[in-house]
Amino acid sequence: MKPRPGTFRSAETTYLYQHLIAVKNRRFILAPLVVALAALSVGALDARRPWASRLATITRGGEGPPTLVLLHGYGSKAADWEPFTGTLAVPAHTHFVFPEAPETTVPPDGPVGGRAWWRLDLEDHIGRGRQLPDLSGTHPPGLDTSAALVHALLRDLSRAPGGPVVLGGFSQGAMVASDLAFTTDDDVAALVLLSGTPVDEATWRRGFARRRGLRVFISHGRADPVLPFAAAERLQRELAEAGLVVTWVPFDGGHEITAQVVAALNAFLAPVLATK
Repeated sequence: MKPRPGTFRSAETTYLYQHLIAVKNRRFILAPLVVALAALSVGALDARRPWASRLATITRGGEGPPTLVLLHGYGSKAADWEPFTGTLAVPAHTHFVFPEAPETTVPPDGPVGGRAWWRLDLEDHIGRGRQLPDLSGTHPPGLDTSAALVHALLRDLSRAPGGPVVLGGFSQGAMVASDLAFTTDDDVAALVLLSGTPVDEATWRRGFARRRGLRVFISHGRADPVLPFAAAERLQRELAEAGLVVTWVPFDGGHEITAQVVAALNAFLAPVLATK
């Protein structure tokens, strides 16, 4: 089942947005989890892959290369990416890899059974009626562990199927993808950051220069109620100034992946994958 254009929101988006409303009203409401992708079958995690003992994954598509690795957001699951195997205009042999984050979320800081790259205290994270947090000066606990797990996955993918890897993520997943891009020498053909935000930006900046020429796709909603638009706008500007080739897609929307973003992402991926 494919998401209708403009309606894709992860479990993270729904849960965090509802929690934000509750916190701003200075009262906690355990809102029902409304997941746009609830009708999807979860699918079996592929335990046959060599990295499965370290990071569970869902694999779809062809045998590759190229390979597209997408990291889900907070409170979401790897299966939420499955509609994109039919929505993204990529070569038929493209290998999709959707890792499952190592942590499990529990109310009130996430839906039952959701996954997280690191745990959040949502009331602390969002604040009480305050401006959305700028996390660029923080180094979240758990980021290093998750980044190391994805690093091991990328290392295995470099052996089989080999060839170029496009690394991306949504929200918290975008933060992990960015951390890998700017703190390691992992071989990535392009970086896709959907509704993310910078963390530990001082460390990231030291890695911008060695990624000069890397193609980066960044999208963010101007009305995002979870992560600040201004921080994403600043990140894309700094990357462009450092010599990375940035495609910046601001849109009128919230913490989501709209039809406009998907169309722009398809245009971005076409030249990246055409010669691979």
